[in-house]
Amino acid sequence: MPAPKILVFAGSIRTGSHNARLAALAVKEFTLADAEVTLISLADYPLPLYEADLEIKAGAPHNAVKLKQMMCAHHGVFIVSPEYNASVTPLLKNAIDWVSRVRERGDAPLAAYKGRAFALGSASPGPWGGTRSLLALRQVLAVGCGALVIAEQVAVPHADKAFDDMDNLTDARTTAALKTAAQRLVDVARLMM
Repeated sequence: MPAPKILVFAGSIRTGSHNARLAALAVKEFTLADAEVTLISLADYPLPLYEADLEIKAGAPHNAVKLKQMMCAHHGVFIVSPEYNASVTPLLKNAIDWVSRVRERGDAPLAAYKGRAFALGSASPGPWGGTRSLLALRQVLAVGCGALVIAEQVAVPHADKAFDDMDNLTDARTTAALKTAAQRLVDVARLMM
């Protein structure tokens, strides 16, 4: 059986982002779990703020279409979400909103969110590891977009001290949570093939 394809990206494009570090580490875990992994940056998909009049006048931006196609080319998606004011970043929410609007060749609504599995992670300097952003993101994806979001997730508290010099996590429980989430997403994604 071919390996499931997993897409990984962070909802942050900040230089030195803890969430980008976690996304890169997740790539290693997905590879160890026998998945074919693609890591992207939302910096490569710049989008205007979603606004219905803009969509009506010009349709979905080219980068929204490209991001939707990238998601549809994978069986699973791992999103690493920073926490801004107990929620997701505007960058990530905007990308999700634009992708939700893309319809090509008679696609069903929300095509990028259907027929694939999603898993979530977060890293934050705070003591909760971004868990509030994970709750908000889970709601947006599952309730708003109808996506299958697996229960397993990883939250990295005190992220400014959570990585060693090789960008591995130093806490065994957090490392185990990442491994578990990665393996579970691969298992569920395999069922979506």
